[in-house]
Amino acid sequence: MTVVLTNDDGIDAPGLAALAQAVDGTKTIVAPAKQQSGCSHQVTMKRPIHVQQRSEREFAVEGTPADCVRLALSHLCPGASCVLAGINSGGNLGADIYGSGTLAAVREAALHGLSAIAISHYRRPGQEIDWGLASHWTAKILADLERHTIQPGNFWNVNLPHLDPGSPDPEIVFCPLSYHPLPNHYRVEGEFFHYSGEYGSRDRTPGSDVDICFSGRIAITLLQL
Repeated sequence: MTVVLTNDDGIDAPGLAALAQAVDGTKTIVAPAKQQSGCSHQVTMKRPIHVQQRSEREFAVEGTPADCVRLALSHLCPGASCVLAGINSGGNLGADIYGSGTLAAVREAALHGLSAIAISHYRRPGQEIDWGLASHWTAKILADLERHTIQPGNFWNVNLPHLDPGSPDPEIVFCPLSYHPLPNHYRVEGEFFHYSGEYGSRDRTPGSDVDICFSGRIAITLLQL
């Protein structure tokens, strides 16, 4: 099985390296040359897209995550059977899925009928992510999800928790998406509005993906086009 790896943090992001380490077999990296977080499902159609081939199976794309998947499936890795996006630095929970470039990548793959999984890592403010541990968890999750058969047009969204060093491996929980918006707060300075909502203060409906991840467990949600 040939797997395409991408992200929205950029091709040099440590989370993408952690994802590559977690994946066995043939893999091709097709990722944005620069940071593209929050670009959602934007695609490039009005200008040429520059692609730098860094190695036989590594391509840096001057475009969005959705561009990366489109180019991978049509030209750079046309025989791919699966697309993995991540490991995103920061959660993609609940309402995040609509603005996330990480989720857009796997959504694009699902549109083409491929198996697709997004992996993100919730980040506590001011704390660093242990990418080696994230890679370890991701390898276990991917092995588990291989055993699940899902319908065409469905795809997985995985969110890893941010635990204290030395904590035991977290429980994996299959759970629904939270349907509550992010905190909608802005600081006003003259004619400028600065977003000031706190990610950690969002609604935690019991059993939702937000609640599961914030409580220290791995949240896995099945999404549908």
